[in-house]
Amino acid sequence: MSSIKSDKWSAANYHEHASFVYSAKFTSVVLDMLGAKSGERILDVGCGSGEITVDLEKIVGKNGLVVGVDFSANMIEKAKANGCSNVYVSDGCDLQLDKDLEHTFDAAFSNAALHWMKRDPAGVLRGVKRALKPGGRFVAEMGGYLNIVGKRPLLNRFSGLRTAIHEVCRKHGIAPEPLDPWYFPSEKEYTELLESEDFKVEHISLNPRITVLPGRLYNWLITFARTSILDKVSDELAAQIMQEVEDMCAVDMRDKYGNWSVMYVRLRFSAIAPS
Repeated sequence: MSSIKSDKWSAANYHEHASFVYSAKFTSVVLDMLGAKSGERILDVGCGSGEITVDLEKIVGKNGLVVGVDFSANMIEKAKANGCSNVYVSDGCDLQLDKDLEHTFDAAFSNAALHWMKRDPAGVLRGVKRALKPGGRFVAEMGGYLNIVGKRPLLNRFSGLRTAIHEVCRKHGIAPEPLDPWYFPSEKEYTELLESEDFKVEHISLNPRITVLPGRLYNWLITFARTSILDKVSDELAAQIMQEVEDMCAVDMRDKYGNWSVMYVRLRFSAIAPS
């Protein structure tokens, strides 16, 4: 398995500000689609701190196997602390598996991770295909088209977190496009990508989901923007940008009680690897 030195992710920060990502409320549908069974071998791509990985291990039991991989060494260390038995650092765009694991998995699974693998989405699929048995299934949920995306409406207002981040970055002389880490494909785009790697798509859909944040939008930005699009700026400038983004988004994303919500749109799919 590969080792990756650059790592800005904090498992503790993620748990405090974004644990909804792996909550039962938000993962039950995609896990039902996966339909893991006792004795199966499952690859968890982008396993993070391992909360779902541990649950999958319980389902497959002692006669099965769950292997988790994640780009972040910090997340993998937390996954081990959470009780995951087989988790490794690996870049999902260039998935490195031991040779004896190739073409041995009944299924591959991913939750809220594939949209971070913007560098080579097709490479992700090639790695998954190499891991799966012929006819194995790939079930995942990721950010999809229109996720945290908005447009500039009348009166210079912004409806969309990603739009606001880009606008404030430009204001401070930062070109956001080459730094933006997110890949949010449409159903058509991802279907074509899957089919280009000879996967047979059984189901694919976009699913809007209003997500109430546990705290301020600023904390969401610390978790997801400071570690990515704002990675190279000073702490002082990052704080200023994040505050300006929060102020800009308040009109649309904060209710009168002070609760913040983000409009997530999840791309959910099930596909079968070539026989």
